[in-house]
Amino acid sequence: MTLAFAEERASAIPLCVVHQDDFSNWHASQPDAVQTWVDANGFVGALGDALMIPNDTGTPGLAVVGYGTAAKRARVRFPLAAGALKLPAGTYKIVEGLPEAVAATETLGWLLTGYAFDRYKAAAGHAARLVAPEGVDAALVERLAAAERLTRDLINTPAADMGPDALEAAARDLATAQGAQISVISGADLLAQNFPMIHAVGRAAAQAPRLIELRKGDTGPKLTLVGKGVCFDTGGLNLKPGGSMGLMKKDMGGAANVLGLAQLILASNLPVQLRVLIPAVENAVAGNAFRPGDVLTARNGQTVEINNTDAEGRLVLADALALGQEEEPDLMISMATLTGAARVAVGPDLAPFYTDHAQDAAALAEAAQHHADPVWQMPFHTPYEAMIEPQIADLDNAPSGGFAGSITAALFLRRFAGNARYMHFDIYGWCPSAKPGLAKGGVTQGVRALFASLPGMLSL
Repeated sequence: MTLAFAEERASAIPLCVVHQDDFSNWHASQPDAVQTWVDANGFVGALGDALMIPNDTGTPGLAVVGYGTAAKRARVRFPLAAGALKLPAGTYKIVEGLPEAVAATETLGWLLTGYAFDRYKAAAGHAARLVAPEGVDAALVERLAAAERLTRDLINTPAADMGPDALEAAARDLATAQGAQISVISGADLLAQNFPMIHAVGRAAAQAPRLIELRKGDTGPKLTLVGKGVCFDTGGLNLKPGGSMGLMKKDMGGAANVLGLAQLILASNLPVQLRVLIPAVENAVAGNAFRPGDVLTARNGQTVEINNTDAEGRLVLADALALGQEEEPDLMISMATLTGAARVAVGPDLAPFYTDHAQDAAALAEAAQHHADPVWQMPFHTPYEAMIEPQIADLDNAPSGGFAGSITAALFLRRFAGNARYMHFDIYGWCPSAKPGLAKGGVTQGVRALFASLPGMLSL
């Protein structure tokens, strides 16, 4: 499987990207033989249409893909990929029709059609290869594709092969590849070093809970990324029903997205002091599992009443955030598959995020538009703080009532971010059905938008 551009070669098939609302002009500009072939095959430039046009020898002389109308393109993340999927195997070079403003994003979508998860059986993505168009930063697009592949592979791997041990191994592989430092605190050492909630959530599992820390850079602004690494979530003693447990291998999607973003930052030599914190646990059921009604004391001294052991992600993130803010980073970002409430609010495609900084929100939203990585700002609505304050502890990990579940979870996390400039993503990390450029399964959310906006946020 390759998610890279093809080398320039004379045998590459010329490819025209045809806009449906400009079809008549394009059609009129073509030789008679091309017009005849196009008409005979009913091609009009509709989104997702593709056609091979033979030359005089009967071999492919020209390929065309439909780019549809603006209204149709607005309904697809990667419109060019929709047509690319209809092309046969071969190497193609775009000669006209692809707008320069979207060329990088559209060619990324093309590369992503080549993704397939092949760990357990032979599988291959789409075999149509593309020569990088002039003006496109091919190396950057390939780095974006590589980050996507890392995240997808991690999320798609079942929990039997992606427990805390394997998640740590993936982080170590990244550190080795990028020359970063890595350290891990696990098991009883979590208690000795004051990470009690990470330990409490993961202590019932066969693989020890741990806090994974990756670092690189000693100059530039301090950027701390925190990713939820719950490698499987049974719900604990508040056991999930079977239907709700089916996708819980993806509950480490926050960690997977953070590792993908970290790889992108490191491979691009972004001049920051990068710190990655991943609390990696399995929320299992055993005699020593934490219980509803327990009161836990977090790293920063706040007490938390456990009213639902299935609201465990915010607990492990809390200890990691408390550690992260101790170094006073210039920006701290958490990513987590945290609440069903976020899915009810915005569905699987949008990545809701929280921040108190209007400029960061605006930069992120603008970047999302340009990089086919949709996000949506949600409010840190301070009046809801009372909803996360129970009678017998400082905080409640699962407020009753069911209202504003994503917001109350974000407010809970903000309590542990201290005075840090903080942004939180409540992502889904999963594509429920295949779409152009988006295979069914694990997926990045917010990563490309964040990467594009970080230079502005951090004044790089």
